[in-house]
Amino acid sequence: MSLISESLLMLLIAVPGDLGNQLEAMLDKPTVVHYICYKKTDTYFTLWLNLELLVPVAIDCWIDNIRLIYNQTTHTTSSPPGVDIRVPGFGKTFSVEYLDPSKRSVGMYFFSIVQALVDWGYTRDDDVRGAPYDWRKAPNENKDYFLALQKMIEEMVEKAGEPVVLIAHSMGNLYTLYFLNQQPQAWKDRYIKAFVSLGAPWAGVVKTLRVVISGDNDRIPVISPLRIRSQQRSAVSTNWLFPFVRSWPKDKVFVQTPTANYTVQDYHRLYSDINFEDGWMMQQDTESLVADFTPPGVPVHCLYGVGISTPEAFQYSEKFPDVEPTVLTGEGDGTVNLYSALQCKRWIGKQKQPVTLVELPQNEHVDMLLNVTTVDYIKKVVFSP
Repeated sequence: MSLISESLLMLLIAVPGDLGNQLEAMLDKPTVVHYICYKKTDTYFTLWLNLELLVPVAIDCWIDNIRLIYNQTTHTTSSPPGVDIRVPGFGKTFSVEYLDPSKRSVGMYFFSIVQALVDWGYTRDDDVRGAPYDWRKAPNENKDYFLALQKMIEEMVEKAGEPVVLIAHSMGNLYTLYFLNQQPQAWKDRYIKAFVSLGAPWAGVVKTLRVVISGDNDRIPVISPLRIRSQQRSAVSTNWLFPFVRSWPKDKVFVQTPTANYTVQDYHRLYSDINFEDGWMMQQDTESLVADFTPPGVPVHCLYGVGISTPEAFQYSEKFPDVEPTVLTGEGDGTVNLYSALQCKRWIGKQKQPVTLVELPQNEHVDMLLNVTTVDYIKKVVFSP
């Protein structure tokens, strides 16, 4: 028997974070980087997450396919010639439940939350849906996505007669904030019941500096940080998530070398020193998207992890930037710094809708999606009057 009645049914949409949904590709390339790489495919195949592609040699093919090419004239990005990438499953949940279509546990993402909703009486792809997007890009290049999201919300609400609960994780929260900031208040009052924020990098994350400077293999030993760096740099979203200039203390040093210190005021010099001018332009293109931190105008529940060592600064040797740094850590969820997570406090009293902060002790950035406490809190929001 369903735990929910039709009169209490609230619709839910999951907005994933960076790397948080599947991507597919089809190839018809003029050249390849290695003879083992496919030059042409007749169908789309899983590009992310496909563990078979993240092994030595094959990863070079993967890097060349998933990277973006930045156009300094149009300030837009595109895939390499002959690479067509699409986002599967918009409006469905499979693309955000498991990043790996084989459903290996390593790729489990929103599954626990979606399955809990199903156990409470919801139905996948009907009253609980996913809203995947091309997470390599920032909101300024995903306008069609926001139009599709708005249309899906309106259609769901018109059909069910109840507003939507948005559940976002990591960078998906910044996407959701950007989306809500574009909507009239009357629209939000009608269509949005609440916004549940999980592990939000409201002020960016320090970790992204290392990703762009020297690459980050997330402790996967077979992947060289320097080899994957070119692909990581090409993702506009990574450069967007640098610690936000308007949010962090101007004198806080994030990166040290024997000859220089870098704060939020030194990004142009940093990009110049690592010989990555495209990155500076990407950062300038995106820095203002949510930098003024306008309140979303809906009830917000900010859940954030604490108690996990989180990168707070990086010290490089004279081999900067082509060397692994010494990592100085602070408080957070392992990815998002506590300072960034707590920024949603700034909305308290600045919007009439309530803003609630919930600390999740010893909750790692992704593991919080699997946590019983998180699932129970979502249940409380869903079933509240």
